[in-house]
Amino acid sequence: MDISIHEFKNMLLTIQARIEEEKDYLSEMDRALGDGDHGVTMSLGWQAIADTVQAFEVEDCGLLSREVAMSFLNAVGSSVGPLYATAFIRGAAVLQGKSVISQADMIGFWTAMVQGIQERGKAERGNKTMLDTWIPAIESLQQAYREDKDLAACFHEAVQAGKSGMESTKNMLSKTGRSNKLGDRALGHQDPGATSAYVILSTFYEQIKELQRMNVQKSLFK
Repeated sequence: MDISIHEFKNMLLTIQARIEEEKDYLSEMDRALGDGDHGVTMSLGWQAIADTVQAFEVEDCGLLSREVAMSFLNAVGSSVGPLYATAFIRGAAVLQGKSVISQADMIGFWTAMVQGIQERGKAERGNKTMLDTWIPAIESLQQAYREDKDLAACFHEAVQAGKSGMESTKNMLSKTGRSNKLGDRALGHQDPGATSAYVILSTFYEQIKELQRMNVQKSLFK
């Protein structure tokens, strides 16, 4: 299934709306482990993304991703800003010059994004961070793609693995950031960064499913 730049833009706007819905929940979750502002931070970053998407008129998904990266970075001063900015910049290289995104492009885009987060953040799976969602999700995404599953099925596998990874952070000690000073007090609390990562991933998957459903309907009426 191919995705047009118009559809890609709508996906990003839908993620922004979903992040806004979860803003208070994410901040409440963060109060147990950090500054309590993760929801606000993500809201600011994704609102900046939405503003960029709405103003963007060039038929180039790669350039859009690069512009989105800069918008997020300029809006978010915390550590998450450079992480997601790096992710979108890496993803931009995969989509450069393309007005339509193929399945292979989309798998490559998300893979490059997560690799960028990991390299920039210097964290690993098991550190109680967003990577506990992203790494298993991308591993499952790639495996499903190697098994020739369609795009929706690939992201279904990614979401399932990402959810398990997110939930596993409840049983982890924090090893990075301010929360690493909490010791055993971090146990029982799900990581807010892993949770917002899951919100992004699962919302994207829902959009993929909806596009697939619409494409099936169109084919039936041809």
